[in-house]
Amino acid sequence: MKKTRKIIIITFLLCVFIYVCKIDSIPNNVILYNGEELKIGNFLGISLKIGNENCNTILTSSKIENNKDIKNNIVDVTLFGLFKVKEVSINIIEEKTIIPIGQISGLKLYTNGVLVVGLSEITGEDNINYKPYEETEIQEGDRIIKINGEDITDTRHLTSIVNSSKGNSLEIEYVKNNEIKNETIVPIKGNDGTYKIGLWVRDSAAGIGTLTFYEPSTGNFAALGHGITDNDTGDLIEISNGEFLTTKIISITKGLKGTPGRIQGTIENQKTIGTIYKNTNLGIYGIVNNLSAIKIDLTKEMRVARRSEIALGDAIMYCDLDGLGAKEYKIEIEKIFINDDVDNKSMMIKVKDQELLDKTGGIIQGMSGSPIIQNGKFIGCVTNVLVNDSTRGYAVFGDIMIKQMSE
Repeated sequence: MKKTRKIIIITFLLCVFIYVCKIDSIPNNVILYNGEELKIGNFLGISLKIGNENCNTILTSSKIENNKDIKNNIVDVTLFGLFKVKEVSINIIEEKTIIPIGQISGLKLYTNGVLVVGLSEITGEDNINYKPYEETEIQEGDRIIKINGEDITDTRHLTSIVNSSKGNSLEIEYVKNNEIKNETIVPIKGNDGTYKIGLWVRDSAAGIGTLTFYEPSTGNFAALGHGITDNDTGDLIEISNGEFLTTKIISITKGLKGTPGRIQGTIENQKTIGTIYKNTNLGIYGIVNNLSAIKIDLTKEMRVARRSEIALGDAIMYCDLDGLGAKEYKIEIEKIFINDDVDNKSMMIKVKDQELLDKTGGIIQGMSGSPIIQNGKFIGCVTNVLVNDSTRGYAVFGDIMIKQMSE
């Protein structure tokens, strides 16, 4: 009898735990593109509610906008239609129109503080090796934002503060996993006469990618469809600012099985297109300051499609591989992951255009961000290539990019 009771109690507690986890996983704030549905997944007893109306687990943006019972676009999450367990705030983005670009461009990103990319021993003036950071928790991927209460702007600034310390202890304020921490480090005087703390740091990053679209109503732009990560740590670079520039294409290396191809270019002596304000896993976003630097056809303004409008089959990809303006290349949408909202692999695509295959072998590094058009609507952009098949890759939904840009 006791054993049965224990099993019942454990089962009950497990069910409670599962429900708590499910409810907790429902976001407090949701952005919907016009016409998109809010879905919380089928889970016994958990549903959405507007006023006295139970809407089960799916709610359309039009129903949210038109229902008079909703205040400030807040929807209730209920348990068995009786108990309110959570409120979800809904932000609905109006239908957007953009101009696809497809221009290969360069970018520079500047970090907020400096990023730790390595740790090394310091050979002191006594020829003994030291690790000044040894008693701290500072690691590669952490970001130093202040020393002795002073904001750190770049690597040169950090080096100057450390060297002027004359060996006195320094209070280091840094960010680890989005949490601000503090440590004390005593610099060591090296055998070259300067003071060091044994940390290799970086304050900027540069790369090549494709400018995806321009939004005429706001002057915003989107690019790449994925974020820029640090080469040493693999972490997404948290930026203070950045700039997008024109680039001169130097060479194109075709993609082969097991070896991704790439576009090589230079941003030296190039024009600034705009400033970058956001580096995310779902793309780079910024403001265009110099529209004349973009090879753009302002007559090609088109609507951003909802993912529900995308169909398997033929589509067009825009890409500029010779610096003369973007050309249209035929591709095929092979798979659509309609419920994907968390990464940049919303669709699987295949290059069908023989001209592009002859030139690049398919999708290569630098083409990330190439816009994809279907039935006269912008549906997304290229994000990844399959290493073992350069003719295939992934693309992110256009509505995800619009939502990301609006957050």
